[in-house]
Amino acid sequence: MGRAFEYRKATKLKRWANMSETFTRIGKEITMAVKEAGDNPRNNLRLRMAIQNAKAANMPKENVERAIKKATSKDQADYKEVIYEGYAPHGIAALIETATDNHVRTVANIRSIFNKYGGSLGTQGSVDFMFERKCFIKIEKPDMDIDELELELIDYGAEEVFADGDEVMIYGAFSDFGALTAAVEERGLKVITTGFERVPMDLKELSDEEKAEVETVLEKLEEDDDVQYVFTNMK
Repeated sequence: MGRAFEYRKATKLKRWANMSETFTRIGKEITMAVKEAGDNPRNNLRLRMAIQNAKAANMPKENVERAIKKATSKDQADYKEVIYEGYAPHGIAALIETATDNHVRTVANIRSIFNKYGGSLGTQGSVDFMFERKCFIKIEKPDMDIDELELELIDYGAEEVFADGDEVMIYGAFSDFGALTAAVEERGLKVITTGFERVPMDLKELSDEEKAEVETVLEKLEEDDDVQYVFTNMK
């Protein structure tokens, strides 16, 4: 399963590398984290996670500090997480995670993109059942044996642990993220980045031409300012 995770992650990162909105996306994550549980990362796991991801994306420290300070202001927009479901061309299921301060604008934009590029916006629950929500933690490769590390972390929710070059990927259930993160931090393991994935239970294979059509839709969706992440069941 790990390699399937990595394939999807590499595909997304390839698109994200071309997006000028990366810092904006992370800034929204910081804003929502601060408004949810305060501006102290020691007491706010979600904010700590956002700061780690900012570092991994080479977001300047001053940008991070500015985002945290801005999030405490009464004038800062109050973003809400809203999930949209639909189908890209060729029956590919898509889950779109957004952070928006204007639901009407966001749904109109997403519907327009789907309609323009051969997809369709679905109703709540239309494709969500096809995905499982997972957490992941990427760490620097420790000196200890990876199999031994996996055995240690199983009791905290780790479902899969594998090395990838100088890094190690740890995957678990969404509900186990807190316990798994605490176990990693307690062992002094160096966290690079963390996050969540909506993993399809079955993948649908397409031709290269069909994949290109779907990728066009995904790119357009991810270019929207309100869109944070897009997950599909395309192989």
